[in-house]
Amino acid sequence: MGILKYVKEELQVIKERDPAIKSNMEVFLYPSFKVIMSYRVAHKLYLKKHYFLARWISQRAARKTGIEIHPGAKIGKGLFIDHGTGVIIGETTEIGNNVTLYQGVTLGGTGKEKGKRHPTLKDNVMVSAGAKILGSFTIGENSKIGAGSVVLKEVPPNCTVVGVPGRIVKMGDQKIPRSDMDQVHLPDPISNDIRELQNDNIRLQKQIKQLERHMRCMQEEEIILKEEEDETV
Repeated sequence: MGILKYVKEELQVIKERDPAIKSNMEVFLYPSFKVIMSYRVAHKLYLKKHYFLARWISQRAARKTGIEIHPGAKIGKGLFIDHGTGVIIGETTEIGNNVTLYQGVTLGGTGKEKGKRHPTLKDNVMVSAGAKILGSFTIGENSKIGAGSVVLKEVPPNCTVVGVPGRIVKMGDQKIPRSDMDQVHLPDPISNDIRELQNDNIRLQKQIKQLERHMRCMQEEEIILKEEEDETV
């Protein structure tokens, strides 16, 4: 594929997914555009085993954009990196088509593996700001990873994952993250747990008050019975 075709594709991707874009010329200022163009060149060199030159291009792009993509990573069409500062994509990462990454995302390894040691993201996955996906497992199609989540195991297709460590809180969601760019309104299991604890606390307080009333009634009955016995004597 010629560089002009890559340029046209990236123009379309950024215009489609960033509501802040007002003109085609703005796209050329985007870190995402710059780093993807550099990656495409570096990846071709990497495949031809020109490793030093490939890394030189990728590291130069990282210094300019704050986005580090290893030239060995396999990336499909339509990757969009919004803002992008702090994004890291490891050597054996595989990314499908129309994936969206927000700033601070890490697609990394655990440090214990050899060979394939980075995650695979299938088509239409969205990874929200600050999320970390660590290890050689797969994130299924159309799944969303919530902001700040740390994902350490496989995620089936059409799921929503949030928390540390990441937990699946929604399964079978048919919305496609490429079209639904909402990284905010996701389920929050921690808040749900807190609400459950609060409800349990309210129930316990009610039970304690009921027991206290019952105990007072019993004590009053005992006092009355004692007084009646004393009068009888």
